[in-house]
Amino acid sequence: MIHYLLRRLLVSLLLIAFVSLISFALVFASGNPAARLAGEAGTAADAANLMTQYGFDQPIVMQYLKWLGGAFRGHFGDSLYFHRPVGELLAQHFALTARLGAMAMLLALAVAIPLGVAAGRWKGSWVDKLALTLASLGQAMPPFCLAFLLIIVFSVQRTWLPASGFDTWRHYLMPTATLAVFAMPAIIRLMRSEMDTVLRSDYIRTARAMGLVERKVVLKYALRNALRPTVSLAAAQMGALLAGSVVVETVFAINGAGQLAWISILRGDFPTIQALILVFSLFYIVLTMCADIANGWLDPRVRTQG
Repeated sequence: MIHYLLRRLLVSLLLIAFVSLISFALVFASGNPAARLAGEAGTAADAANLMTQYGFDQPIVMQYLKWLGGAFRGHFGDSLYFHRPVGELLAQHFALTARLGAMAMLLALAVAIPLGVAAGRWKGSWVDKLALTLASLGQAMPPFCLAFLLIIVFSVQRTWLPASGFDTWRHYLMPTATLAVFAMPAIIRLMRSEMDTVLRSDYIRTARAMGLVERKVVLKYALRNALRPTVSLAAAQMGALLAGSVVVETVFAINGAGQLAWISILRGDFPTIQALILVFSLFYIVLTMCADIANGWLDPRVRTQG
């Protein structure tokens, strides 16, 4: 297990190094950043002053190492639009997005896993048809459409829930449900497929032939192996929830990292954009590594496959 963990850690570190390089290089992808900062009304002298002020006149390798060293300490410079340290903005906004994504994923797993297990166990039954119908509806409906529909029903017509903000537990319900519905279809389908496959395997037939109770066969033996690919999918879905939260946060007026990313892109705030790309990528890499570790614990065969 130790060798497996070390391999996964090494792969994650290499991915982090690659993502940091991409995040830094994006600033220079569309030309001279100093000229963009100076704007259309800026002169060549203004651009030259900005080159010196932000260190763009230094060798590119030195700029990257300086930025990377600051990033490891949580110092990403100052926001060009908000005029505040980027680290403070990330701490303020990313906490809301992470909280929203975690609640949405917990809700999605709490609904999708039991539903997928039941659909795989009783394939072709009404439970199976219900699970596939819900998965199809969730996959077909864009998150912003569901968000507006929830607002119309629960905030406009019934006035039961607040339509914007993120202050009380009632503010959490509609955004969490919107993101959870976005994550559920893939988990339901995969869990259904894996349960159906596992329940047809030889060791399950052997367990049943030995007279074990069906509930024990399903929950203790089949579910453990069926969960392995679902764990990996859940990690990927969690990363997608965080990265794609900009739409939901905009609809519900939640001042999270998604909203911060949208404003930073519109205003050309490249220090904030760099930091957001790096933080979102780090979060995704860490989630994937945790999923790999969980899979190694669930299935010892994974630890010997590299």
